[in-house]
Parts: sequence; structure tokens; C-alpha cells
Amino acid sequence: MKKLSIFAISLTILFSSCGSQKKQEVAEVSKDISELSIYNLPSVWTSQNNESTELKDLRGDVLVMVMIYTTCQVACPRLVADMRDIESKLPNNKKKNVKFVLVSIDPETDTPERLKEFAIENEMDSDQWLFLRGSEDDTREFAAVLAVNYKKISPMDFSHSNIISVFNQEGELVHQKEGLGVNNQETVDTIINLAK
Repeated sequence: MKKLSIFAISLTILFSSCGSQKKQEVAEVSKDISELSIYNLPSVWTSQNNESTELKDLRGDVLVMVMIYTTCQVACPRLVADMRDIESKLPNNKKKNVKFVLVSIDPETDTPERLKEFAIENEMDSDQWLFLRGSEDDTREFAAVLAVNYKKISPMDFSHSNIISVFNQEGELVHQKEGLGVNNQETVDTIINLAK
């Protein structure tokens, strides 16, 4: 009976120490995120695969991000082409540590199903490409962080900034390039230098 009591007490101590260790690890991870990191944003997003994700789930990869909407006929196709061009210029050994993230500014239209179709249509359906949609509030907050301005000008049309942003593995902004069809060598070099 005495051995059983000692065993029960030992198990209680073991499980309680595991729980407190886990809480401590979570606290340490949060503490390690800098104030400048997008991983501090509490937003929850839905991917083209209809999976929920937080930005902090992307920690550890270099992020190349742009905001688009799939019904755009003018700027977004050019932004998508620019993202594909950047991806094509990366050495294969660097690509595995880079995630290309396209965030919709029209979450009402850009359902997970539509984002999936768009990814396939544009040959961006590998694991390296991530399409996200969020609530209107989360989308606005994220756009403000990226300095992307957008405004709905008709039921299916938006006016928006054309900015490609690069974040390091800790979610800190390290590079931005504005414009369509511009020379993206500096962006490519930044990504290569960051990717390990």
C-alpha cells in the first residue's frame, strides 16, 4: 500500500511538472517574439485548404507576402506573376525554407474553395504557396501592418497598393518593394540571404 501511495504521488508530481513545463515553454516562445513581429497579431486565418491558421504558425520560414483578390483583372495578375518570378529565381536548396503567402483583401468573395481554384489556375498549388482569408477586421489590421491601402470601389473591384513584403523567420519585416513588374533582384537577394 505504501509503494502504491509513493507511486501515485510520483505520478502526480510528474504530470504537474510536465504541465508547468509546457506552460513555461509557451510563455518562453511568446516572450521570444519581438514587439515588431507579425506573430503578435492574434488573427486567425483560413487557408485555401480550409484549414485555420495563425500567423505564428508560420514561424521559422522566410515569408514573402502580398495582398490580392482573386477577381482582380488589372494589378493582381501582375503581382501574382511577380511572386512566381521571385520564386523561380530562388535556388532549390533555399525554397524549402520560404513560404509565399497571398492574403485576400476580399474575404467575402475569396472563399477557401475559390482560393484553391485560383492557386491551381496559377500553378501555385504546392505546399510552398499559402492563400489566406480572414475577417474584415483582421484583413484591415494586417493591411495596416504591411502599409497596404485598399478601398472597395464597386461590388467586385478594389483599389489597392501593390507591395511585396519579406519577413524574416521571426516575423519581422526586412524588405518591401512597391510597384508592378519592377526589377525584383533586391527582393530575391534578400530572401536568399535570409533563407537557411
